[in-house]
Amino acid sequence: MMAPVQLLGLLLIWLPAMRCDIQMTQSPSFLSASVGDRVTINCKASQNINKYLNWYQQKLGEAPKRLIYNTNNLQTGIPSRFSGSGSGTDYTLTISSLQPEDFATYFCLQHNSFPHGDTNHNINHPEMQMCGV
Repeated sequence: MMAPVQLLGLLLIWLPAMRCDIQMTQSPSFLSASVGDRVTINCKASQNINKYLNWYQQKLGEAPKRLIYNTNNLQTGIPSRFSGSGSGTDYTLTISSLQPEDFATYFCLQHNSFPHGDTNHNINHPEMQMCGV
């Protein structure tokens, strides 16, 4: 009976020490664009993430909104002008025709490796900020 309790204690000690070894690099870090432009944002992983990549949009004072999940799946309710592509280590978010409501901050997040949601490890800062010209 004592062995399982000791094992659980070891796991609880070990888990906080885990870290994410996958580094994400996003480019460009800043982009000026106009309404109607086609916009491409790139995200590169330091190793293969098996298409486990999500794209998010965040507007000032709002929570992040997921646009694309698992590389190329459009989140319900997101306009079809947003699309994602890529594989291995290279991923792209494309906005086919930029609209006024699209001016925001965008970032990618990989969820191939634990911890999935730790922004200190998974999201490249500064994120890509898009401003109108």
